[in-house]
Amino acid sequence: MCYNNHSQLKEYQGEWGIKLKQLRVQRQTFRGKERELTKAEYERLLAAAKAKGAKRLNLIIQTICSTGIRVSELAYITVGAVCDGEAKITNKGKTRTVFIPEKLKSLLLGYARGKGIAGGSIFITRSGKPVSRTNVWSDMKKLCGAAGVDSGKVFPHNLRSLFARVFYGIDKDITRLADILGHSSVDTTRIYLMESGETHRRGVNALGLVLT
Repeated sequence: MCYNNHSQLKEYQGEWGIKLKQLRVQRQTFRGKERELTKAEYERLLAAAKAKGAKRLNLIIQTICSTGIRVSELAYITVGAVCDGEAKITNKGKTRTVFIPEKLKSLLLGYARGKGIAGGSIFITRSGKPVSRTNVWSDMKKLCGAAGVDSGKVFPHNLRSLFARVFYGIDKDITRLADILGHSSVDTTRIYLMESGETHRRGVNALGLVLT
């Protein structure tokens, strides 16, 4: 039986005493494996960038993945910030400090010297402007074939997610991780920590609670 409008449906419900109950769907607790960038795939992307002579792209990928910054925050990675070993990043009305790993610091300063960049943002275009997220996204996609990584996994935000999973795997402090990522709520951070269903499957199988 079909109803032309909401009032007709209400009239039918009243006549027969029908009640509609809202169905609550549990929040997804894992992400599809096809969307999760692994550390091994990350390393293959870096190798592909190196093989293509794309040094700037190689360092951009390493910078995002080793600090957890957003691609839009690359402009804060300046020569001065790298020398200090930390960058003060302002985003969405909040300022946070992002620490730059010593090994990355050395790589970035060497790159800057080689390019004659004495100050300001390290990742710039030929015109001297900071690289855009669109350029980074496009350049990363060009690595997929050589790296043997599905293009659906290759975008800057997935590098940030990989940082979050690796950091939490060592530190186990979601509140600290939320501060590092610049999240206002740990609920947002939990989304970053979702792993593939296959990881959950292995965990369940490893419990050893089925005896016969």
